Amino acid sequence: MSTAINPLSAHPLPGGRRHDLDWLRIIAFAVLIFYHIGMFFVTWGWHVKSPSANAGPELVMALTSPWRLALLFFISGVALRFLSDKLGAGAFARERVVRLIPVILFGVFVVVPPQTFFELRQDGALGPDPLAFYAQYAVPSVMHGVITPTWNHLWYVVYLLVYSLILAPFIPALRRFADGPAGAAVGRLWTGSAGALALLLLVPLPFIAYGVLLDPVFPTTHALVDDWANHAHRFTILMVGYFAAKSAAFWTGVRRAWPLAAAYAGGFVLLSAALAGLGWPDFGAAASAIYDLLTVIYAWSVILALLGLAQRFLNRDGPARRYLTEAIFPFYILHQTITVAAGYYIAQAGWDVWSEFAALTAITIAGCFLGFEIIRRVAVLRPLFGLKAAGTASRPRRLADARGLGS
Repeated sequence: MSTAINPLSAHPLPGGRRHDLDWLRIIAFAVLIFYHIGMFFVTWGWHVKSPSANAGPELVMALTSPWRLALLFFISGVALRFLSDKLGAGAFARERVVRLIPVILFGVFVVVPPQTFFELRQDGALGPDPLAFYAQYAVPSVMHGVITPTWNHLWYVVYLLVYSLILAPFIPALRRFADGPAGAAVGRLWTGSAGALALLLLVPLPFIAYGVLLDPVFPTTHALVDDWANHAHRFTILMVGYFAAKSAAFWTGVRRAWPLAAAYAGGFVLLSAALAGLGWPDFGAAASAIYDLLTVIYAWSVILALLGLAQRFLNRDGPARRYLTEAIFPFYILHQTITVAAGYYIAQAGWDVWSEFAALTAITIAGCFLGFEIIRRVAVLRPLFGLKAAGTASRPRRLADARGLGS
């Protein structure tokens, strides 16, 4: 398990140390953090808004939407395979509950409430007393159109816990399938003469079906109980990660396919930029359906390209990786509350948009680093932010051991 993967090898060792996936996890969360900073400045609805909000950044942000969370669920699926193999089904389920339930509860009742408070304050629906607000927030209700209590950006952790518990009883069967003849047959698709094209085009097929059959019926809610299209997308990409985790054929296929995937992704970006420059003309329902199909392939192509690039260039260790691997989950938990709170006050400062952006970015990043430095030093806070007990924090970590978010 300690052998590093040689990305140039003809037969990658998917059971080895995966520093490349650690780096991708860090990058994926960083993209998410900057996406939420960007939400302050665009015209789409969000918790608090800049008075200078405009459509300028929307194309760039929209181009991350098809893949950024899918990448996180894929990596979480990889980690789920490593961790469940290490612990066994029962211990894996217990570990997920013990690790993630405190994070969810603390998040819902401590970390997230300021987001709702500042949202309602900016809407003019709430007075300045946070204690009066919290007394109402903690009681299940609808507060000025906002369901409380709520998990907001922590929906990802909730879904990951639920998926893990659903899968736990089936872990032995899933492992046998992945490592048996069926898994080998699928692997041969990725290593054949048309393997790169197969890997690029076959994996998106279920997601294309979801887009046709489920997305129009079940809009995304992040409310768990009525989010069926979102569940289909997220659970499926999680399972793709699970089956890919220890498949040497898959990682060989990634090494071969990523240049093609990167070329496709680049072409899609150029197409989208051209259409945006034309004001998104209406070419009819058929053209819209084709663009939606191309978008699904684009999402997977970005993931493939990132996996290949990371395998080639990021499979290396160092102090930055070790620090950020531990820090990134607390960053994720903290960042949106910092962004919303800072954004509320920045919106009242009367600054130009670039000054607002610089200030909000600096405050969010500095707040995440400061928060993590406090959290890592206070034993009682560590489990509330998904960190292991202080006595085990310095042990070298595999991707499978980065348990804060199961990824």
